[in-house]
Amino acid sequence: MTAIFYISAAIAVVATFLTITRVNVVHSLLYFICSLLATGVMFFVLGATFVAALVVIINAGAIMVLFVFVIMMLNVGPQSADQERARLRPHVWIGPGLLSLLLLIELVYSLGRYHTGVTSGQTVGPQQVGTALFGPYLLAVELASMLLLAGLLGAYHLGRGVMTFMDRKP
Repeated sequence: MTAIFYISAAIAVVATFLTITRVNVVHSLLYFICSLLATGVMFFVLGATFVAALVVIINAGAIMVLFVFVIMMLNVGPQSADQERARLRPHVWIGPGLLSLLLLIELVYSLGRYHTGVTSGQTVGPQQVGTALFGPYLLAVELASMLLLAGLLGAYHLGRGVMTFMDRKP
């Protein structure tokens, strides 16, 4: 299990580095999704299956799909068709595909080898997570929600400026 954790951690670090260094935003998002999936595998290996499911469902599923749709919506104009054709080339998907395949192989291996379901830690259910979040960690949860709200408002104002700039006629 330790080897799987370290391989997942290495994949997360490499994918995060590639997220930061890519020029194309869609490629960057694909690598970021791989990084989040690797984080989910790390939580799964540590025995935190609920947190792993939350990472995959909420972060890699819902939020990243939302990011991809927003980026695709903002990319309007006459050159957008050429950009979409360039993004759909097979060589673009090689990096994220290989990292995701390696994570899938890891997950299948760990599920097949460690099928007992017994972890070294204590099982934590959703009710205990909710009680902890709205109990001693209430201030941290509220600060995180304010930070997310500030980011949402900033993205709205930045996006509004881009859309009005694109609507201008020459």
